[in-house]
Amino acid sequence: MREIIRKKLMIFSGTSHPDLGVEIATGVGEKLGNVEIARFSNGEIYVRFLESVRGVDAFVIQTCAEPVNDYIMELLLLIDALKRASAKRITAVVPYYGYSRQDKKTLAREPISARLLADIISVAGADRVLSVDLHAGQIQGFFDFPVDHITALPLLASYIAQKNLRDVVVVSPDAGRVKVAKKFADRLCAPMAILHKRRPEKNVAEVLHVIGEVEGKNAVLIDDMVDTASTMVNAADALEREGAREIYACATHPILSGPAVERIRDSKIKELVVTNTLSVPPEKKIDKISVLSIAPLVASTILAVFKEESVSDLFGGDNQA
Repeated sequence: MREIIRKKLMIFSGTSHPDLGVEIATGVGEKLGNVEIARFSNGEIYVRFLESVRGVDAFVIQTCAEPVNDYIMELLLLIDALKRASAKRITAVVPYYGYSRQDKKTLAREPISARLLADIISVAGADRVLSVDLHAGQIQGFFDFPVDHITALPLLASYIAQKNLRDVVVVSPDAGRVKVAKKFADRLCAPMAILHKRRPEKNVAEVLHVIGEVEGKNAVLIDDMVDTASTMVNAADALEREGAREIYACATHPILSGPAVERIRDSKIKELVVTNTLSVPPEKKIDKISVLSIAPLVASTILAVFKEESVSDLFGGDNQA
């Protein structure tokens, strides 16, 4: 008599964003697995799973929060421990993929850091990666196994739509975000404008022109991340100069480093809408910043992957960069 082997799903979380890990596990209908994560006095990381993972379909949730390098190392050790403990399949769930802005060489003698990170995750033993709104779609091609690239676009668009704003125009902060802005505009049935900018140095952006009609309209900026907020704030200033009525901004990843919060507080932006792919600490939760949960989308994707069902059907094809 043949023995029927049933697949088992287990979810584990690193320490970069434990609240998100709990929320995703709850959405899947599972409890987080038991894992011990500690630091030696010299900063080295120790990892040990406290229950059997033999033959399981394991999902490891670890976003690339600050300090980025420490949390990447922690993720690698979690994957390696699972591999050595005979997990059947290991999926690295990385809501914010670190080093994603370094996806190509723009100057001589630079690394392609996003590719290097992909190689390291692969060598550690991952069989699959799940991430949210990668900075560049080609990062999917850096892996030689499946990458589930999901998007927060429906979540952000739904939030803006519920405001019932009139005369909306969706604004792409640069040429690289035009495709995403077009999808966002289609969801809101709104026209689109594009900002022409240049970067004289890292984390500094200057808006040169506004392409499109924004005068008298409610402008909605859409980007994948907010780091120092220089791009968002300069874009808002340019839109105000062109006569925009109210200015909203949407971004998936709230990095919010350096003077970002102060810049947003003092800017022309009425509201910045982000998701919780990265934790927003209490001191950064100002009235202008609204945080939406990405957990239900990630949980639905994990269930689809586990059940071998279509992921793109969950997003109507919008998850394809």
